[in-house]
Amino acid sequence: MSARYQIFHDTHYHYDSPVSLAQQLAHLWPRPCEWQRCTSQQLEISPEPTARRDELDVFGNPITRLAFERPHDELLVNAGLTVEVLARPMLDFQQSPAWDQTRDSLTYSSQPLSAQLIEACRYRFESPYVHLKKAFVEFSESCFPSGEPLLLGVQALMEKIFSEFTFDAEATQVATPLVEVLERRRGVCQDFAHLMLACLRSRGLAARYISGYLLTQPPPGQPRLIGADASHAWVSVYCPVLGWVDFDPTNNVQPALEHITLAWGRDFSDVSPLRGVILGGGSHDPEVRVTVMPLE
Repeated sequence: MSARYQIFHDTHYHYDSPVSLAQQLAHLWPRPCEWQRCTSQQLEISPEPTARRDELDVFGNPITRLAFERPHDELLVNAGLTVEVLARPMLDFQQSPAWDQTRDSLTYSSQPLSAQLIEACRYRFESPYVHLKKAFVEFSESCFPSGEPLLLGVQALMEKIFSEFTFDAEATQVATPLVEVLERRRGVCQDFAHLMLACLRSRGLAARYISGYLLTQPPPGQPRLIGADASHAWVSVYCPVLGWVDFDPTNNVQPALEHITLAWGRDFSDVSPLRGVILGGGSHDPEVRVTVMPLE
């Protein structure tokens, strides 16, 4: 089984005053994975950048570096993609090792770590938006009794976040502290992904932030609206036996054919779709329009 999508991600900056110099970093190309492939991609930029360089970041994600050395009062970056998503194998969570055994395997000891464990360990520590605190251990306590299979515990944590938190686009901003999200029980997909990461890493487990897109269904009888979708975020957990396994706490599902992976890192700060530094510009907020269209 597979599903094909056409995706448009349009970003428009309109500046209060001209920008004389700018450097931008874009995560807009889907990451090649076993479960998906990008069959076409196009990036339209206005004004034309002075320099452009396509490469990989430190996590292996495709990135585009842009330099603008001429004055401009607006910036448009429009990405167009065609992506095929493949079905992932069904997993038996009972086969995963105990969560505390997994935690111990990710701890430095006298025994050398394998290359896979060393790679996983980079997602075990604090990051700019994900701090390790006792409050996150306490919140997830019921999900991880001693000896519980790792992936069953992670699934229970996903269900707990889904059932106890309310999706509210007005409740938080990018920099809202996670302890505040935990207290108010409200937020968006980015908050829920960061919260789940904090709970897992505070227990010594390795988990990474996944940025991507999600096919959303319009109400019955209504047409799909252009630009009505948005970027999405979920979590991937390292299991020594089964590898990296994805969980979507916003929707209480395991990502499958309707999730398109864009990039992964420690948290949102590593994989923001477009970020940079500018000289001038005054105050400005981007207008972002995302469209995910299924193809027959």
